[in-house]
Amino acid sequence: MLTFVMLTRLSPGALRAPQSLEKLEQRVMERIRSECPQVTWVHNYAILGGCDYLDIFTAPDLTTALKVSTIVRTYGHAHTEVWTATDWQAYKALIRHLPAGEVVGTAEGI
Repeated sequence: MLTFVMLTRLSPGALRAPQSLEKLEQRVMERIRSECPQVTWVHNYAILGGCDYLDIFTAPDLTTALKVSTIVRTYGHAHTEVWTATDWQAYKALIRHLPAGEVVGTAEGI
């Protein structure tokens, strides 16, 4: 399974009251479970800044992640950004076997 990170920003008119957020979440999650049963939610965060939410989920492929993003955008009247993510330990194992690069500068310790 691949790991994906999704940032979501709701449109200003998407919700009329804060209490309607839970109903929206239920509708979106029901649709995702129906359309993408292989998706597993790892974590969900409400965040400050340019976006409202950060979600981490696993999916078998990019097509499934695109479906998740599209469902969130259409049901939530939202803007989403989705990135793939690799666990840091897996990344370090991957780069250990890469050939050494050419030394360009004199930065010590690199």
